[in-house]
Amino acid sequence: MSDGGSEGAPERDGLRTALAGLTTRGRSFLAAGVAAAVCSYLLGQADLLRVGLLLAALPLVCVLVLHRTRYRVAGSRTLVPARVAAATESRVRLRMENVSRLPTGVLMLQDRVPYVLGPRPRFILDRVEAGGRREVSYRVRSDLRGRYPLGPLQLRLSDPFGMCELTRSFSASDTLTVVPRVEPLPAVRQVGEAAGYGEGRQHSPALAGEDDVIPRGYRHGDDLRRVHWRSTARYGELMVRREEQPQKARCTVLLDTREDAHPGSGPDSAFEWAVAGAASTAVHLLERGFSVRLLTDTGSSVPGPDGAGSFAGGTGSADAAGLLLDTLAVVERSEEHGLSAAYDVLRGGNEGLLIAFFGDLDEEQAVVAGRMRQRSGAAVAFVLDGDAWTRGPGGIRFSDGQVPVAERLQLLRKAGWTALPVTPGDTLPALWRAAAERTGAPETVAGGRS
Repeated sequence: MSDGGSEGAPERDGLRTALAGLTTRGRSFLAAGVAAAVCSYLLGQADLLRVGLLLAALPLVCVLVLHRTRYRVAGSRTLVPARVAAATESRVRLRMENVSRLPTGVLMLQDRVPYVLGPRPRFILDRVEAGGRREVSYRVRSDLRGRYPLGPLQLRLSDPFGMCELTRSFSASDTLTVVPRVEPLPAVRQVGEAAGYGEGRQHSPALAGEDDVIPRGYRHGDDLRRVHWRSTARYGELMVRREEQPQKARCTVLLDTREDAHPGSGPDSAFEWAVAGAASTAVHLLERGFSVRLLTDTGSSVPGPDGAGSFAGGTGSADAAGLLLDTLAVVERSEEHGLSAAYDVLRGGNEGLLIAFFGDLDEEQAVVAGRMRQRSGAAVAFVLDGDAWTRGPGGIRFSDGQVPVAERLQLLRKAGWTALPVTPGDTLPALWRAAAERTGAPETVAGGRS
């Protein structure tokens, strides 16, 4: 559950704004009072003047009372939860409190929400007693990823006689984050993935020989048997040998966001499938202890919380997954026409496991994608078939310069990729298992070992 910020009191307006809030009834009373006063002057009727003054004073008194008491209403908003997957509902709770000594009249609440979340919710609260509280709630739901502002909350106050109505806006607002849907993937190992688990994990020895030791300063609780006396004598302080450290398995999830590579739009488009696939893959690998980096075709990567350029799995993987999903919630299509920027980033070092979600590839970009395989330990590509995603009933569409999906897959496989086509209706869990079967990787048991 995420607690939204308190709305506090409404923003202040001047008395002129309060007078502008007179209803038709209030304006009629005021006009009748002024007319009665003018007639009493012309006709010399003192009693008519008293009636006119009463008629004119009533709406004005209501305006003054409402102007003074309207600041005594406090409100807050709570989102449960503040981060939801696409096509999942979130509940918004509104809480209003009358902090004045006088009861309120009829209140109407209206919360501003974007159109994609549904119609604006409206609630009627009938007379809130002094110190009283009221709580109402509504649900919001979006099929599209994104960050959506909620608020500010609008409050309409009215006096008991219906002479004046004031619409006030609170200052605070909250944000609902709609992230891609994450599908649980089967417990199978992709080629090259086995080095990231248990006994198969690689280790970097801290001591290759007596002359190659890299010591560190003694810390409270260190085993005295690890004291390195030669370094202690050299540095003049107690030094110990570094322990053997396991190398965390690394993975790069490459998301092709090129606009011309993903035809169509909407929640069921090829691009949204690719984004959801990247999210599911990243979360799956984080849970299995991988250090995951998210890379796009623009060459930009999502840095981890430590600025190292990747998110560490294992302990704290839930927080890392949340940060990655927040990034994928707002990822948009790029204006890039090629994958060269991503290739320049990948060729800088050994990336370990590489999982890519490609859109339409022409021959040139298929060659660039093939070269990416050279700098990774293993590579799996999910290639979205643009023709299948945009094909209407009985119709076929081929993009200009597009290589048929079979040829694209062949080019990638020759370069060493495990490449699979993606068509509408395909699910990532089934494709994930199929990729493992193509490489002959063993299925894991619940403990994560084969």
